[in-house]
Amino acid sequence: MSQQSEIGVTGLAVMGANLARNIARKGIPVAVHNRTPARTQQVIADHGSEGSFTSTESLSEFVDALERPRRIIIMVKAGAPVDTVIDDLTPLLSSGDILIDAGNSHFADTRRRAQACAERGLGFIGTGVSGGEEGALLGPSIMPGGDRESYACVEEIFTRISAQVDGTPCCAYIGADGAGHYVKMVHNGIEYADIQLIAEAYDLLRHGAGLEVPAIAGIFNEWNSGDLESFLIEITATVLAKQDGETGLPLVDVIVDQAEQKGTGCWTSQDALELGVPLTAITEAVFARSLSALRDQRIAASKTLAGPRPGSSDRAQEALVDDVRKALYASKVIAYAQGFEQMTAASQAYDWNLDMGSLATIWRGGCIIRAGFLNRIRDAYVESPDTTNLLMVPYFRDAVAEGQEAWRRVVSNSVELGIPVPAFSSSLAYYDGYRRERGPANLIQGLRDYFGAHTYRRTDREGSFHTRWSQDGSEVRTD
Repeated sequence: MSQQSEIGVTGLAVMGANLARNIARKGIPVAVHNRTPARTQQVIADHGSEGSFTSTESLSEFVDALERPRRIIIMVKAGAPVDTVIDDLTPLLSSGDILIDAGNSHFADTRRRAQACAERGLGFIGTGVSGGEEGALLGPSIMPGGDRESYACVEEIFTRISAQVDGTPCCAYIGADGAGHYVKMVHNGIEYADIQLIAEAYDLLRHGAGLEVPAIAGIFNEWNSGDLESFLIEITATVLAKQDGETGLPLVDVIVDQAEQKGTGCWTSQDALELGVPLTAITEAVFARSLSALRDQRIAASKTLAGPRPGSSDRAQEALVDDVRKALYASKVIAYAQGFEQMTAASQAYDWNLDMGSLATIWRGGCIIRAGFLNRIRDAYVESPDTTNLLMVPYFRDAVAEGQEAWRRVVSNSVELGIPVPAFSSSLAYYDGYRRERGPANLIQGLRDYFGAHTYRRTDREGSFHTRWSQDGSEVRTD
C-alpha cells in the first residue's frame, strides 16, 4: 500500500469519525482505523466521498498507510484504552513518529505517556479538543501540549481544521507534556460552573419569578444579545423552547433532573485543592451534579424535610429577571477568574509557561464555553500578562461592582424561597472573601495552634510563634 496519508485517526466513534471527516474535508489525506473493521467500513460508506480517505483494517496496515514521520491521532476512551492503543502501536513505529491523544485524558496520564514515548524515541502530543461532535466536524478549539518539535509537525493540519474567529485559528501550542490536557480539563471545569449558573438562573426565573418555560426561553434569547452572549446561553434558549411531541409539554419538563458527569470537573477541583486554589464555583457545580444524582433520596426528603412554603418572590417580576441577569454575569466572571487563576498556579507548579491571552483567544470559537467576553479576557492578558486575578482588571472589577447589589438580592431571595443556588452564593462568598483586607482566618490559626501547636505569625513582628495554651499561657518564638 502506498504511503499517501499525511495523518491517521484510530478510533472512529462519533468524535473520531467527525475529526477524520474534518481533516479530509480540508483536503488532507487521512488514514482511518477502528478496532472493529465494520465501523471503519461504515464510516467510509457514509462519508468516503468527502475527501481522501485510506481505509485500513489492521494496525499494521494503518501504520503502513502513513507518510513519515507518522502522525497518528488516538480517539478512544480515556484511561486504560489509551495505554492499550499506545502499546499496540509502539512496536510498529519508528523513531520520530508522533502519537496524538486527542481524548479527554487526565493530564497526569499524559505526562507519564509523554515521558515513556520520549524514551522510545517517539513524539507525543496530549491534545484537548473541545466543541463536541459538531465542533470536531466543523472546527473545534484545539489545545495541543507536548514537545515543540512534535507540534511543529502537526501545526499546519491542526490550525486548518480548527475553528476560525476573525481569521485567527482557535488552536495554539499550550506547553510541555500534559499542558494541553490540563487546559482542556480547566475548560471543562469552567463549563461545569457556567452550566450550573445557567441552571440556577432558570430555576430562579421558573420558581422565583413564576415564569413559564417559553417565556424563560425568550429571556435567554434576549440575554444572548448582550454581555452574556455565548454558545451556552444560545443553546439554553433553544433547549427551553423545545416542545415534547408526545406530551405537548416543554421538553425540559419531561427530562429527569439528574445530571451526569464524565469526571473532568472533578479532576479540576481535585487539582485545585492540590494547588491551594479556591475554586469554589466549579467545585460547587460538581457537587450540585452529585446531589442531583440522589434523586430517590431527594424525592423522599421532599415529603419530610421542612422548608419555606412554595411561592414566587414578592419582588416585581421584571426587577427580579434583571437581577438574575446581573447575578448570572457577575458569577460567570468569578468562574472564569477562578479557572484562569488555577491555570496560572498550574503553569508555575508544572513549569509550563502558559500564555493566558492565547488561551482566551483559542476559546473564542469552536469550544463549549465560547463567549463574547473572552475577547475582553484576551485583551486583559495582552495588556497585562502578569494579571493574577481577572477581578483586578478594570472592566471586570467595574462589571461585578455594578451588578453586586442585584447579585446580593438574588442570593437573599433564593435563601428566603428555599431555592438552592450553590454556584451563585459560593461565587458571591468568594468575591466577598477576596475583597476583605482581614478575614477570620486569624481565629482559625489560633485554634490550630491550641490543639496542634501549629504556630502562628503576628501582624506586629516577624517570626513564627506558639502560645503554651495548656501550660502557663506564655508565648514563645519557634523559628
